[in-house]
Amino acid sequence: MLTVPISHGEGRFIANGTEMDKLLANGQIFSQYCAEDGTPSMDILANPNGSMLAVEGIMSPDGRVLGKMGHSERTGKGLYLNVEGQYDLGLFESARDYFR
Repeated sequence: MLTVPISHGEGRFIANGTEMDKLLANGQIFSQYCAEDGTPSMDILANPNGSMLAVEGIMSPDGRVLGKMGHSERTGKGLYLNVEGQYDLGLFESARDYFR
């Protein structure tokens, strides 16, 4: 479980039942908003925008494209001093390494 900065009051993940079933079956749900115990949550404290199934990020069927709500790019020394958590997901480094 990771802590990722969010900065949105608008926009949420919505899909019809068929599309959601397809995303689940294909393993395309990359990340979900979770309660402190790690379970996906629809509670506004964990899922502030009300995304369906608490979806925070999804991948394309081939796994090459990732779309997510949280701001994983907002990392750096001295940020978030008053909020505990691991903010650097290593997404950009892992993508760079993959394509090298």
